Amino acid sequence: MNQPTTNETRLFTELRKLSPKVTGGLLRMRQEAYRDAAVAAKYKLLTAMAISIAIRCEPCIRAYVQMACDKGATQDELIEFLEVAMTMQGCPGEEWALKAYAAYKGSIRGEQSASSAQCCAH
Repeated sequence: MNQPTTNETRLFTELRKLSPKVTGGLLRMRQEAYRDAAVAAKYKLLTAMAISIAIRCEPCIRAYVQMACDKGATQDELIEFLEVAMTMQGCPGEEWALKAYAAYKGSIRGEQSASSAQCCAH
């Protein structure tokens, strides 16, 4: 998914004001789901990354890699989750896992892209 245009951002903001309970629900779900609890947040985020690979959502892949790194995920942990994603999908999984690995390499170099700030730009 591409970065939202100024108009899309303005429309989303307007819709969120008109429907705050539903439109803001995804953000609230993410805050709750990806918190540290019985399972550390970084593992939940790595799981979300693996699912993003499976559904082939590149903005989500970049966002979850960045968030997992921000929560302290190591390269070894990331690689193991990439291995799971590749195992589940075969050749397409490898192609999309490469996108996640590239995002990781960018993250450790401090190259956080604007599109990695939020999954699907919302």
